[in-house]
Amino acid sequence: MRQNGAARGSVQRAAAAAFSGAWLLALGATTALAGDRAGIDLIGYSPDMSYFAFEEFGIQDGSGFAYSSVFILELPTDMWVKGSPIRVRLEEDGSSLSQARRIAAEQARSLLDDHGITEPAMMLALNGDGEAADFTRLEAGWPGYGLDAPRDSFGLELESFEAPSKAACADYTDEPVLGFALTLTRDGERSEIYRDERIPTSRGCPLAYRLYGVAAPFTEPFGADADRQAGLVALVSVYSLGFEGPDRRFIAVPLG
Repeated sequence: MRQNGAARGSVQRAAAAAFSGAWLLALGATTALAGDRAGIDLIGYSPDMSYFAFEEFGIQDGSGFAYSSVFILELPTDMWVKGSPIRVRLEEDGSSLSQARRIAAEQARSLLDDHGITEPAMMLALNGDGEAADFTRLEAGWPGYGLDAPRDSFGLELESFEAPSKAACADYTDEPVLGFALTLTRDGERSEIYRDERIPTSRGCPLAYRLYGVAAPFTEPFGADADRQAGLVALVSVYSLGFEGPDRRFIAVPLG
């Protein structure tokens, strides 16, 4: 998952004005977060499902600074596009989270336009923060017709393990730093879609991971030759050593 390494620093041209405007207006309503537990907002996809964009936002622990970061992932290569992520952190007294999100949205607009991020996204499945769930597993499928059961179901399984890191984590914690692996089960067949060989420095000192959800295009692929995995992205919460405890951020893993 290369976007989480050096390329992260760890996805054509005309975006619909209505889409961008609606997203900007939505930034006015935000939810208070406890500690540095970043929230996530799905921005959308390009029409060909080559690019996926999301926002990560919150209040930095210790400093209390509001921040917002916009990521654009190229799904076929699993790389952040050049210029991504766009990061905003407001250090002025009285600055709000809604201001940070609005500024990040404005700064990201041209890059989103350049990559055609016009198609809405939805959360196909979710282990909610307030849910008593097994955060190492998640079952998902495309929504059924009407009240029908989900279709083309699949399962995800998260594994955490000790992994080497270049960060000087031993200077700050006695806990082992962890990498993760993700396995997909579909039609009875299991396939490992990602495994850390070493922890990228951009991840800091990760202490835990959780399966958060699966993002998908709002309009699912149709047709006999349609790739039912196209555009699907697993969202993994990573909890890294922070100033006042573990800080939650997100890792995007393409499933297609």
